[in-house]
Amino acid sequence: MTTATPSLAQTVTARFAARQRMAFAIPAAIIAYLLYAAISFDVAGLAQRARFDNAAILLSDFWQHKTHVSRDNRSGTVTIAIEGEGKGTYPPGMMPDWVTMADGVTTIDLGTGHIVTYDDAGARMVVPGYGTIDIRPENGRPVVTAPEPIPDWISVSENRVGVTTDAGRFTYTRSKVETFKYQPGWELWFFTLDSPFYGKSVFELAALATVGERVDPARSNIGYMASEFWTNKMWRHGDVAWAIFETILMAFLGTMAAAIVALPLSFLAARNFMPLGMFRGAVRRVFDFIRGVDGLIWTIILSRAFGPGPMTGAIAIALTDTGSFGKTFSEALENIDEKQVEGIRSTGANAVLRARFGVIPQVMPILLAQVLYYLESNTRSATVIGAIVGGGIGLLLTQAIQTQKDWEEVAYYITLIVLMVMAMDSLSGWLRRKLIKGE
Repeated sequence: MTTATPSLAQTVTARFAARQRMAFAIPAAIIAYLLYAAISFDVAGLAQRARFDNAAILLSDFWQHKTHVSRDNRSGTVTIAIEGEGKGTYPPGMMPDWVTMADGVTTIDLGTGHIVTYDDAGARMVVPGYGTIDIRPENGRPVVTAPEPIPDWISVSENRVGVTTDAGRFTYTRSKVETFKYQPGWELWFFTLDSPFYGKSVFELAALATVGERVDPARSNIGYMASEFWTNKMWRHGDVAWAIFETILMAFLGTMAAAIVALPLSFLAARNFMPLGMFRGAVRRVFDFIRGVDGLIWTIILSRAFGPGPMTGAIAIALTDTGSFGKTFSEALENIDEKQVEGIRSTGANAVLRARFGVIPQVMPILLAQVLYYLESNTRSATVIGAIVGGGIGLLLTQAIQTQKDWEEVAYYITLIVLMVMAMDSLSGWLRRKLIKGE
């Protein structure tokens, strides 16, 4: 019994139908997977739980600073401090122009008609378009008098009253009353309040730096300015510069150490240099193992073994990159042009000379390109590693995040990290052109 052979038209039709089914099946499978992922990760619930108002406050804290005007309800002492920190506290006799104190009454002008007043009777806040929110203590608890109905931007509980407006925030508790005024900019970035250069304009500073009389007879004004900026207690520019240096050094030491170790080992993993398959396979498996474990895991393991510090981070980078470099370098060695090696062999050169003059010149561009790329990438990775081992800019960034209030410092550190990565990218590109292309 013979089977009929399908005609050309039937074959073409069948193939067209199969491809048509695949054209619908693949998008359907992708859509089904996305729906499954959305259900598994509870995307709908995540959207409901999102607090966009908190996100807006967080973003505003990146580019704004807030000044705290606080009064201790027990002693009556009023303190004015930028970001509520002791390093940013206004000294006696010095205060911003929007705060006035007279006869035991403190008046705070938040702008646009929002006025907060502290006095012996309690505190009150005038909100344009709404009215006056008056708070007086009774039996140790704050009692609120305000126009009804109470809007949702006023929170009232047994022991606390909070008011949040576009002009600023105001809270009243048993122990203290506090007003927060938000203003754009990173205050005290150049000079702190106790510096003789605080509050001076650019032109005044330029005049002092060039022709003005010395503020400190023992040193020049420009040197004094540089010292005040470098040792700024709020922003710690000197510590930040050292942290950036530690991060770059961590990446450099780790990358260079990995390249130095991986280069000779890659000859043992290359098929055309190591004929013993069992030994070659063992070296490759070592490379697979150390690069298969993520660098953060190596960082945690090594921090337990060697303790915290930038050197531990450099060792973790070196360990991870040794596996990556070993694989890349060995593959580059397997793809060299053997004719050049044979030409060197014909001169009677030994194995070391053949590798030096016949192999290394061929693979050097690939090796340099890989090392420079990993150096650039490791500069970014060293930030995260530094947060774990306690070194570099990553540690400062983690500390600022943990306070949940120094978000302008978080923005500062993130900006420096981005600039650092961009600088390393430009540097690696320049070195690549010089060393590989000879430009």
